[in-house]
Amino acid sequence: MISETDIYKIERPSPMLLKLYVIRSILSGPFIIFSLPVLLFRYYTLRYSFDNEGIGMKWGFIFRKEVNLTYARIQDIHLTSGLVQRWLGLADVKIQTASGSSEPEMTIEGIIEYEKLRDFLYARMRGYKDMGAVKPVVSASITAGQGVLGADALKILADIRDELKAAREALEKVSGK
Repeated sequence: MISETDIYKIERPSPMLLKLYVIRSILSGPFIIFSLPVLLFRYYTLRYSFDNEGIGMKWGFIFRKEVNLTYARIQDIHLTSGLVQRWLGLADVKIQTASGSSEPEMTIEGIIEYEKLRDFLYARMRGYKDMGAVKPVVSASITAGQGVLGADALKILADIRDELKAAREALEKVSGK
């Protein structure tokens, strides 16, 4: 079981990702001379950072790329894994934001406990500080049988309704309807 503190300690992908990259390069046939060096550089330069504010990811040897996302910007999280990834116990955690692009903003590769990471990210994006059980959203007044709204709230809503009705009637008189 991976804990929240273990997730904060993740900085590098699993060595299984290197195996996946080598297998992908071999399967590319004669293009291995191009794909293997690129994937090796990606693996050895790939770094993750998780903190209370968000996620960071950087990689690259010649052209350095860095992506930082706050938990509040995360809109959706997808897990994808191909046949070889499942065999190696890996999956891609794809994080999407409301940027308008159909591609994920960030793809976290090489994490063995990808489902735990997904659950952690979902909890963070929803604003939960506690990774434990979800607290019930039902208020005490509902459980006590008082209904959704108390008498005071109903009176306020009725006053608002009456004020809006009076304002509409006044506007209709002014406009001549």
